[in-house]
Amino acid sequence: MKTLHTYLTRQVLASLLLTVAVFTFVLLIGNVLKEILALLVGGQIGIGLVLRAVGLLIPFVLVYALPMGMLTATLLVFGRFSADQELTAARASGISLLSLAAPILLLSLALCAVCAAVNLWIGPLSRVAYKDLLVEARIKMAGSILPERRFVRDLPGFIFYIGRNDGRNLKDVKVYFIKDETNVFAKIWADRGFYEVNPTNNVLKLDLIDARGVTLVNGQWHPGFRGEWIFETNLTMMARSEESVSLTDMTFTQLAAELRELESRLNFPTPKKGSTTAELRAQMRSLKEQKDDLLPIRVQMNRQVAFSFACLGFTLVGIPLGIRMHRRETNVGVAVALVLVLIYYSFILIGQSLETRPEWAPHLIVWLPDFIFQAVGAALLWRANRGI
Repeated sequence: MKTLHTYLTRQVLASLLLTVAVFTFVLLIGNVLKEILALLVGGQIGIGLVLRAVGLLIPFVLVYALPMGMLTATLLVFGRFSADQELTAARASGISLLSLAAPILLLSLALCAVCAAVNLWIGPLSRVAYKDLLVEARIKMAGSILPERRFVRDLPGFIFYIGRNDGRNLKDVKVYFIKDETNVFAKIWADRGFYEVNPTNNVLKLDLIDARGVTLVNGQWHPGFRGEWIFETNLTMMARSEESVSLTDMTFTQLAAELRELESRLNFPTPKKGSTTAELRAQMRSLKEQKDDLLPIRVQMNRQVAFSFACLGFTLVGIPLGIRMHRRETNVGVAVALVLVLIYYSFILIGQSLETRPEWAPHLIVWLPDFIFQAVGAALLWRANRGI
């Protein structure tokens, strides 16, 4: 029996390592393609920075890869175990399914602890460090902010186009002034210009010689500015303008501190002598609205904790489903795992989308997939143990 336990545990661990590696790679590719690959292809960053960025992203994607890997591993291992009639042989020897599954369930609990550390602290910290790395790269590579033959939209309120850039001198420069992110209301162009970056304060200075400008008025372009045009911006402020730490990038400790700080600012109603019922009701409504503003933080805190138990729910569901499928094909197990993952994550997404709707209790919705998967998984495992 001990040998059988060791065999199953090794099989699950081997499958877990493989599936986690695959899911981690896929999720990394998605993030790299979205945020890094364009900079690498454009020659704006080196391979060393890409490797550092990927290393910082790994803990972040492990938040999702570990539960998915555990579910897929249990489906595959117990599916093969059942298809090869090994489960039937074990039962004939008087070994119950619950006994066989006990080490795997203990492994899932250990992974829950790992997921908790990743969800609550390591993942958010690595994500913030990753964003800071990209900010640092943008600042250090100021020359790449104005690349040749490309529309640059990194500077808020402007679109730049540079025909030639030799590292300081510019040729064929066009500047579009925009509002509402897409509407152009003025343009400036110049045959030549130059730029420089102050390394002390990271200020970019752009100087266009003999520039000409036009302005859009009532749907028609009218000539306007002509002469030297100087533009300055702080690269640090520009790079960080959209990189402030959001709730999803905060650790559990930071979220708790933020919640305590906001709670300390709540204005509790203080009935005064002569206050009317209408005034008291207005004060209570104001207090309720202030408490509702805290709901997004509560939702994020509950999501981080609830998501840490995903491995246990997936394991409880994966073992009996793998036995019931009675299949050895890997593609079937992966397909079933993806469907179950989508169902699980749909509750998380619903809870986050309703974080401004307190009447729906979104901080409790994020716990529903854990309760459902664990209850259904426990029932299926009990039935499978009895051979039903």
